[in-house]
Amino acid sequence: MKELLGVLGFLALVQGVLGLLHEFTHWHAGLVQRLGLLDGYEVYASVALIVLAFALFAAAESRKPG
Repeated sequence: MKELLGVLGFLALVQGVLGLLHEFTHWHAGLVQRLGLLDGYEVYASVALIVLAFALFAAAESRKPG
């Protein structure tokens, strides 16, 4: 479970950073800008993904090994 939380946190962090890169540099990468549901809210969604990533990392660290 600890490894799964770490992997999910890493994926959320990468997608959040790529979403912010797309918004500020128009570099086409990541999934946030491809979701029509988030039209106009891409920056907020990217920041939320980064915050979620840190929460997942904290949850992974608080889990007991094994």
